[in-house]
Amino acid sequence: MVRGWQRWVLITLFCSWCWLGGAGVAAAAHVSQFSQADRQAIADLKQKAFVASEAGQFVQAETYWSQLIEYLPEEAALWSNRGNVRVSQNKLSAALADYDQAIILAPTKPDPYLNRGAALEGLGRWSEAIADYTQVLALNPEDAAAYNNRGSAKAGLGDWNAALADYQTAVDLEPKFAFARVNAALMEYQLGHQGEAIRQLRNLTRRYPNFADARAALTAALWGQGQAGEAESNWVAVVGLDGRYKDLAWVSTIRRWPPAMVAALEKFLNL
Repeated sequence: MVRGWQRWVLITLFCSWCWLGGAGVAAAAHVSQFSQADRQAIADLKQKAFVASEAGQFVQAETYWSQLIEYLPEEAALWSNRGNVRVSQNKLSAALADYDQAIILAPTKPDPYLNRGAALEGLGRWSEAIADYTQVLALNPEDAAAYNNRGSAKAGLGDWNAALADYQTAVDLEPKFAFARVNAALMEYQLGHQGEAIRQLRNLTRRYPNFADARAALTAALWGQGQAGEAESNWVAVVGLDGRYKDLAWVSTIRRWPPAMVAALEKFLNL
């Protein structure tokens, strides 16, 4: 299994890929029923599906996962992985159907709940997403990605303190989980703790100098404190790393910074 946050995907949600093959006893049992030619075809499709998914070739990846489902319709991991590439194409309703099927097939596995929660967040269905992330934590209480995602869903409801608590728990569980750290800093800023937010963001940019999200947030926070030189220096790096931060609509609705930080960035961009 590979967590989305370990691949540094710059979104507020994190899906989980489900690995197949030797580790899956049920999958191995099902595959053994096929001819040698079909087993080879399944192995080739798995390889192509993961390569295409990781390479961001989501249309092709969806085709591969669909072909695998035709061979192995009882394998929950296949449905969950196809849901992931559908989320990546913003096919959220279709992804939900895939995750629902994965959960029917594997109700005690946490990953389909995590993935379905991400799709529900994408649809703005915050309370349902929180329920899925809470189910993940019931199955695996130390799942840092579930805490991060649940924090994002609580932020969607405007429950900033609760969001900060979940982000901080994610950081406590995975100290190198940089995206949860930046989310926590954003919540500190939203709650009026500008000095603490700046301290955390400076630490992040020192440790991860190419982390555009942290640098962009630090730019906005510093500008609001009248530290124009340092703000502009960070912004030069941001533009070189990820130009999307010049788009306030993207920052607000896709990256989903909280309102106070979006407003701070808007002041910087306007001036």
